[in-house]
Amino acid sequence: MASIIYNNFWNALCKGNVDLDSDTFKVMLVTSSYTENKDTHTNRNNVTNEVSGTGYTAGGNTVTVTVQNVDTANDRQEITLGGTTWPNSTITARKAIYYKDTGNAATDILVACIDFGTDISTSAGTFTLNASTIRIQN
Repeated sequence: MASIIYNNFWNALCKGNVDLDSDTFKVMLVTSSYTENKDTHTNRNNVTNEVSGTGYTAGGNTVTVTVQNVDTANDRQEITLGGTTWPNSTITARKAIYYKDTGNAATDILVACIDFGTDISTSAGTFTLNASTIRIQN
């Protein structure tokens, strides 16, 4: 499946329940067994099959989310979901799940699911997740 932005993220953003400049965001890794649903998956407790292994902590890593300057020439806004690494890890992941961290899986707000297209594995190595971009085009 392709990468998605969860519908609840847009709702939460529009209602002021997500502040891209000041909220804490995290990214977690999941296996190919997780099937994302942008309509019904709203919170982190809807996500299944999180990876486990050496060098990986449940819930993932904190990342920086950056709102770029508005591009008036192209009538668009970009949001960068930061990258991160898991050094000295032994894990296999297929997707990355970005979410707003509230400290509670039942209220953490899902942002996006990035599908790598294939399983990525490390064996006592560094798992690197590159930054991703959300583009809002007018």
